[in-house]
Formats: sequence, structure tokens, C-alpha cells
Amino acid sequence: MAPVDESPGPAGTLRRARRDASIAVDTYHVPVLVDRIVELVGAGRGVLIDATLGGGGHAEAVLRAHEQVRVLGIDRDPEARAAATQRLAEHAERVRVVAGRFGDVRGVLERNEDFVADDAVIGVLFDLGVSSRQLDAPERGFSLRVEAPLDMRMDPTQGITAAQYLATVSEGSLAALLRENGETRFAGTLARAIIAASPQTTGDLVAVVDRVVPHAARRRGPSAVRVFQAIRRAVNDEETELRDGLEGALAVLGPGGALLVISYHSGEDRVVKHFIRDGVTGGCTCPPDLPCVCGAQPTLRIRSSRALMASAAEVAANARARSARLRVGWKVAA
Repeated sequence: MAPVDESPGPAGTLRRARRDASIAVDTYHVPVLVDRIVELVGAGRGVLIDATLGGGGHAEAVLRAHEQVRVLGIDRDPEARAAATQRLAEHAERVRVVAGRFGDVRGVLERNEDFVADDAVIGVLFDLGVSSRQLDAPERGFSLRVEAPLDMRMDPTQGITAAQYLATVSEGSLAALLRENGETRFAGTLARAIIAASPQTTGDLVAVVDRVVPHAARRRGPSAVRVFQAIRRAVNDEETELRDGLEGALAVLGPGGALLVISYHSGEDRVVKHFIRDGVTGGCTCPPDLPCVCGAQPTLRIRSSRALMASAAEVAANARARSARLRVGWKVAA
């Protein structure tokens, strides 16, 4: 095995941060695409807003690699904030962990202007979806593998549970939601059966899916996973949160700052892709084969239209990384 480069300077610092991140024991959540995030944030002085802080894995790697970067970490989940605060304790002078929704990036920044001070926001990071810890905690009701109350709230102290949502949603709305999340063939039948069953636990919901979707169809695709994802996204209003968060991130980024979004679901990735594309074109409505005459002004630039994916080695070490897609845009100076 080749020795680890412990040489001084940026290259050695980056390699040490990657090594530390890769061997760190994270009992809350295993972050994905850490190397990419560390590289893309860069070493310039400024503030990274980690809008979905989770257990603090990405934040820790960035703080270890870049001594001039500070992190404002946001999370709705009190368990996540506690875990991240503990994990990032050695960097306490360069970190502030706050309660908030990632859709309210702009508001959170305004309430923490004293922490940001005169520094520019050099990056805003979104790592969407559910953390490993939330999936593994039975009482949270995110996992279809464990019998638990049907909760699914990112912040278990606020809002309605998934069971309460299913008790009030209309059949048509639920069917549309399931279709939007990829469950096209059985969406209507599933919606009718779920509402009739009024599930109260994860096991109740899985039983409905197993009863409605034929065994052969279940083998071709994870219907229960899509149903759980759809309901979780509705309970936490994740699509609205994402759109608001992207708009807020673009507003607070300094010139050249990076918008970094990791998604695990095709619907989320589609929203991010379209947002970045609109930023690159400035929302231009002119025919693509003609010069722009509508006055559109780009707000983002990109290096590639392709999403960045985890390496084979990372996927082998962390199966969750298989579906991760990282899209990046850099804010254009006004």
C-alpha cells in the first residue's frame, strides 16, 4: 500500500482530510461523495452553508481540509443537530449548528449574520433524502423493513405524521403523488387500498402494497420503496422545500460560489437539473438556433451538464452511494 501523503501544503491537507473522512466512524450517517464536495468547495476564505447537516460528515471533511472555511449547518432534526455538534466539537470556533429547514436558507442566513460577518458564502450544500440514522431508527417510521408507527417527519416535534396525512389525503391526490414518484402502473389501485386500510404502522403500509401489487411485479421493481418515498416527500413537503432552498441558495451565494446538490431520487434530480439549466440560460425563451434577444441573464455556470456519480469503490463501501447524483453550478457575478 502506498504511504499517505502527509506533506505540507494544500495537496497534503486534502489527502489527509480524505483519509480521516474515510476512516471516521460515523454512527449517525455515512456521507456520500465526500471527496468531490471537499474539492468543489475549495480552500478560499468564506462560509459553507450545509443546509442538510445531518451527522456532520460533509462538514467535518471540509473543515479538516480547508482551514479558512467556516460552516453554518442547518437541520430540522434535533437528533441530527446533536450528533453533528458532538462530531464537530474540535472545530467549534468555525462552526455554528442551527435549527431550520433547508428551504429557508435565506432566512437562516439573515438570522445568523453575526457568524457570517464579512465573509462571502462560498458554497451551499444540499444532501437530500433520509439519513442512514433516520432509516435505522425504528421509531421514526422511515423504513419499510421494521415495524414502527407511521411517522416519517424530519422534525418529529412538528407537523402531521404519515398516518395522519393518509387519513386526510384524497384518493386522486395520493394516486397523482404515487405516479410522480414512479409508481405508475398500480398508482390508482394502491391509493384506493391505502386510504381504505388507514395504515397506522409501517407494517400496515407494506401489507397493503404486497396485497395490491402482484408478486411478479414486485420482483421487477421496489413498489413499497417508491410508496414510502412518495409519502415521506409529501409529509415533509420536500418538493416545495427543495425549490425554495435552491432559490434561497442562489440569492445568498457570493460570486463564484458553488451550489452543490446531492439527490437520490429521479424526481429530485429533475428539479435540480432544470433549476441549474434555467440558471445557465437565464431562462432564455429564444429558439436555440438563434441569438438571444429576450434579454435573459445567466445566473449560473457549469463545467458539465452531467451529474457526478460515486466511484465503484465508494459504492462497494456504501451501497447508498449507488443512487447518489451530484449536480453543481457556480454563481455568475452580477
